Amino acid sequence: MDDFLDKLPEMDLMRSEKMTLVQLIIPVESAHRCVTYLGELGLLQFRDLNADKSPFQRTFATQVKRCGEMSRKLRFFKDQIDKAGLRCLPRHEIEPDIELGDLERQLADHEHEVLEMNSNSEKLRLTYNELLEFKIVLQKASGFLVSSNAHAIGDETELHESTYSNNGFIESSSLLEQEMRHEPLNQSGLRFISGIINKDKLLKFERMLFRATRGNMLFNQTPSDEEIMDPSTSEMVEKIVFVVFFSGEQARTKILKICEAFGANCYPVPEDTTKQRQLTREVLSRLSDLEATLDAGTRHRNNALNAVGYSLTKWMTTVRREKAVYDTLNMLNFDVTKKCLVGEGWCPTFAKTQIHEVLQRATFDSNSQVGVIFHVMQAVESPPTYFRTNKLTNAFQEIIDAYGVARYQEANPAVYSVVTYPFLFAVMFGDWGHGLCLLLGALYLLARERKLSTQKLGSFMEMLFGGRYVILLMALFSIYCGLIYNEFFSVPFHIFGGSAYKCRDATCSDAYTVGLVKYRDPYPFGVDPSWRGSRTELPYLNSLKMKMSILLGIAQMNLGLILSFFNARFFGSSLDIRYQFIPQMIFLNSLFGYLSLLIIIKWCTGSQADLYHVMIYMFLSPTEELGENELFWGQRPLQARFCYCLWLSLPFHGCFFQNLLHSEKFTWRFQGRTYGVLGTSEVDLDVEPDSARGHQEEEFNFSEIFVHQLIHSIEFVLGSVSNTASYLRLWALSLAHSELSTVFYEKVLLLAWGYENILIRLIGVVVFAFATAFILLMMETLSAFLHALRLHWVEFMGKFFHGDGYKFKPFSFALISDDDE
Repeated sequence: MDDFLDKLPEMDLMRSEKMTLVQLIIPVESAHRCVTYLGELGLLQFRDLNADKSPFQRTFATQVKRCGEMSRKLRFFKDQIDKAGLRCLPRHEIEPDIELGDLERQLADHEHEVLEMNSNSEKLRLTYNELLEFKIVLQKASGFLVSSNAHAIGDETELHESTYSNNGFIESSSLLEQEMRHEPLNQSGLRFISGIINKDKLLKFERMLFRATRGNMLFNQTPSDEEIMDPSTSEMVEKIVFVVFFSGEQARTKILKICEAFGANCYPVPEDTTKQRQLTREVLSRLSDLEATLDAGTRHRNNALNAVGYSLTKWMTTVRREKAVYDTLNMLNFDVTKKCLVGEGWCPTFAKTQIHEVLQRATFDSNSQVGVIFHVMQAVESPPTYFRTNKLTNAFQEIIDAYGVARYQEANPAVYSVVTYPFLFAVMFGDWGHGLCLLLGALYLLARERKLSTQKLGSFMEMLFGGRYVILLMALFSIYCGLIYNEFFSVPFHIFGGSAYKCRDATCSDAYTVGLVKYRDPYPFGVDPSWRGSRTELPYLNSLKMKMSILLGIAQMNLGLILSFFNARFFGSSLDIRYQFIPQMIFLNSLFGYLSLLIIIKWCTGSQADLYHVMIYMFLSPTEELGENELFWGQRPLQARFCYCLWLSLPFHGCFFQNLLHSEKFTWRFQGRTYGVLGTSEVDLDVEPDSARGHQEEEFNFSEIFVHQLIHSIEFVLGSVSNTASYLRLWALSLAHSELSTVFYEKVLLLAWGYENILIRLIGVVVFAFATAFILLMMETLSAFLHALRLHWVEFMGKFFHGDGYKFKPFSFALISDDDE
């Protein structure tokens, strides 16, 4: 048997790649180029030899800080380009590589230039906004002043002064200076303050003015009729022009303080109409000049950003790679001579030749007189786990890794999940109409694979695109199971020939509950269409799907136990085979394996035996005659033997054998295994590497192992029952999906189609389409997906999968993301 198993060909994904711990001794002059070439190769995972040092104490902390500062500047340029709405495509011609020091100087010059232009632009924009507000206030406030003058009594109430706040937007306008130097008015005269405020603050502003002046003021307002850019947020906001009439110096002081608190800008408006027109012309003239200046500044700024944008992508890639190189160099140690850097890392065994060639090329390109020393080391701790995947298997491997990374060279569940996962999904989702819809979606993702792989997708779309091959297989298996269930949007079709049933006579052509008789061989593939609508449809389909769920569950759990055997055999753990695998196989198949056998025999013979009665009295009265529940000759003594084997398997799976564990525990761990792979599942790998050999000196505690194994035995016994019951979700979700489809078809589509009104028919079709798309194709798909995930993670993988390994994460430029900056 062992010779036969040894001759079986190895599966690519069955076990992780063999890993080797290597040491590199690199001369300082070629260290940067060596690490760069290794990053391009992407097959070496460096170990951090300076884990006890903070990032600021490491050798290349200064270079990392410089790269971080350059990354900040590049992000600043990218934000400025996006903010300006520019689309800068990289040049097609090949640009020469730039040194890091030259790039640093260029980025500093470009940043200084852009910051200076931004500062000047902000000042000009602020001045422009203030002049624009001044123009609006002049236009709107003049109407209030004319109305006020018409009702004034005598010249003694003539307005001599307009009060304003010193915002600094006017520098040397002659007319404005005249307004500022206007002679003070009579202290008892009527005054006014004009300005502009945000619309959302107007109500609170007016209420505060009324309370501060105790109602001794007149407040007039009017919309500005045009939006103004807010300098702080660069958003267009709607503002209101106001004029406040008041009397007294104390009221003036209060109003100015309130205006300042609410962010209202106050502007001087002369009473004289001639002065108003002259001031308006001056403001318009300055606005025109500022617009031209702003346009010229924007064009100059865009040209500068375009010059940066052409090389921005390449510069960001260069800085990102350089930072990754120096971060990796910080993981290396100097030797005692301070002339060489010493590094350690894991690499796949097949990659040793490639790494050696890359290091030789780096030595030659750096003109180093001393080559890199590359040799293999012996390791005690467990190596990282690395699976070589492709576009099809990568999504399934990610599903398994979401539960836990496989232990080094442990059997990989992803090999079998490529088939079992979409198949169990399809058992719950089976409808070949819905499967076709999923297939169209998967084909769309595959057709646009090249384009979508280069675009930045949203989180939901990225998830769908990453699982495109999973969706494709789920769709194909759903079509297959839908043909078995004979359901197309819950409607059966005579695809593979006519029904095996017909009416008893000519008067029952429409009969579904009575009058049907079988007149020929069974329907060749899947469920006979005549079951649809019959009185026994639900009992028949429930029995079929429930028994099928049990068969599939027992088959998958047996597969998990068989994989546990291959794991124990691979790691050389004979105790796991004798006292875990064999008792578990006997227990599971003596109970549920026997039940599966009875189901198959009942299907084949058409017997009416009650399987519930058989399984219950198998334990209550193992020697009792079965009578009409007997399915085959010799069933009673067979099931009695199964019952005895079941009870006998429990002590072997129990605790008494563990006294043997102490003598062999550490022998398994070190003898014949290069990396110290543990021989049993009872020894934890989550220990510090330096203390791995210290376990040989630990005191043997029999009581602790006894309790642990007892719990493990009870857990398996109860888990076998609960896991088998858990597979009944295949039946439950399949039934729910079928019944929902039937409800939407009969109670929505057919009901609406029974009316002669075209509008009602159209509404029925729309409701049916939305219900199918959002409930059956989205919610039901997600539900079946999650339930299939649970069956694999718990019921299947729980039989053999430890999942306590850690991923192989090589230093690779291809794996560097934007977040790593």
